[in-house]
Amino acid sequence: MKRQKIVDIRPTTVTVPLKAALRHANGCHWGRFVRTLIEVETDQGLIGLGELGGGGESAEAAIRGLLDYLRGHDPFAVEDLRWKIANPTASLYNNRTQLLAAVEFACLDIMGQALAVPLYDLLGGKLRDRVPFASYLFFTYPVAGREAVDVRTPDQLVAAARALRESHGFRSHKLKGGVFPPAHELACFRAMAEAFPEDRVRFDPNCAFSLDQALRFGHAIADLNNDYYEDPVWGLNGMRQVREAVGIPTATNTVVVTFEQLAANIRDPAVDVILLDTTFWGGVRPCVKAAGACETMQLGVAVHSSGELGVQLATMLHLGAVLPNLGYAADAHYHHLTDDVIEGGPMVYEGGSIRVPDGPGLGVTLDRDKVARHAELYRELGGYPYDRDPARPGWFARTPNEDWADPGLEYTFKL
Repeated sequence: MKRQKIVDIRPTTVTVPLKAALRHANGCHWGRFVRTLIEVETDQGLIGLGELGGGGESAEAAIRGLLDYLRGHDPFAVEDLRWKIANPTASLYNNRTQLLAAVEFACLDIMGQALAVPLYDLLGGKLRDRVPFASYLFFTYPVAGREAVDVRTPDQLVAAARALRESHGFRSHKLKGGVFPPAHELACFRAMAEAFPEDRVRFDPNCAFSLDQALRFGHAIADLNNDYYEDPVWGLNGMRQVREAVGIPTATNTVVVTFEQLAANIRDPAVDVILLDTTFWGGVRPCVKAAGACETMQLGVAVHSSGELGVQLATMLHLGAVLPNLGYAADAHYHHLTDDVIEGGPMVYEGGSIRVPDGPGLGVTLDRDKVARHAELYRELGGYPYDRDPARPGWFARTPNEDWADPGLEYTFKL
């Protein structure tokens, strides 16, 4: 086989609307996701796809800046690629993990196309045909002109979970918290868990709780059918104290996202379940490597979501397909999207899971018309103030239990 060389790297930033504005501890997804797609082309005409979150013009500039650096690079040389883009020995000067991930996705896609095999075969072969997902529920604002989705109360949350359970088949339900006072979110979470007692549940307040709040909340949900308690507080020391006191497995996608942090957690355990994100860890291959370490050290793993479109979702599916120690349903924001940029439209949930693509490489291709449409929407709307929630203008300086958002406040979001 003739070796290939990279000849071009093209970024395109797109905006894809959400069904509702998703609220979380650190602000609000403003009714849309901004993602940057990349296309890596070789001298033999193959085009590999990658994706990273947000960024807009800055992400595009960073991607374009890689071309002179990577022109002529062999897309099969992905280990050499890691050292070129994100040299771990120069980490003080180099914060390029998501750029590396996006280019790695594209190179793996090219490798699969060149060899006419799906990505999972390059990773050791698939162990499952479908990857299960959790419902991933948020407190939300309805968006003007779209299907009305307003989730603030226990009844509204239960209704949202039931609708997703019936339409998509989810049997595991995750609530993103840190928006309302802990007592209110506790009532909501317990109502959801008690509505579906045979299903699994998980809670993630995005590190918004103080240690005292995290301990109180954890003890109050300990009797439920919990998968894990995700990032109730920030930092390994805080997570360690929660783990020792509460008795629910802890999970993170914030404080164990590098191999150095994984080693620290193995030496002095604070987190039981490592949530592997193909962007945050720098690609699919690092996630497979981390999963192997977790298997050896008896840590759980799950696949994490960072607000994906179909390209990144494909990487998540291939990752989930090959991990022997995948013990939990994956996260995905995917069902909150109104559209996707891949041919065939959004991937379909069946029985709470999505089938792993079997085509060469990632197994997905871009719908050029949809890419153009959503790129134009990005140019029209621009980026978004990710950390601003209209009902919580001072969320970063709030006093716990006093200045949190009022669950009675109604607000209709306008793009």
